[in-house]
Amino acid sequence: MTDVPTDLTWIRAAPEGEDGPGPWIEIAFGPDEFVYLRETGDPTNIVTTTQSKWEAFTKGVQAGEFDHFTEEDGPQPHPHAEK
Repeated sequence: MTDVPTDLTWIRAAPEGEDGPGPWIEIAFGPDEFVYLRETGDPTNIVTTTQSKWEAFTKGVQAGEFDHFTEEDGPQPHPHAEK
């Protein structure tokens, strides 16, 4: 794991107009193409990924690849997942 820089600028992913404590996810873009993620309820637990993996994830979200996690009956296996 990489050391987390102390001078990161965290961006909160919350619905527009929501100022409360969340829980929300926060993201920060650091040096050396690292991306940091944390939850407002546990800000010391930070997950680190790379810029290219973050971009692949966000493109997957935009393409609907994770929509099955929002279904009313709970998460369902992705239709293209290996069994």
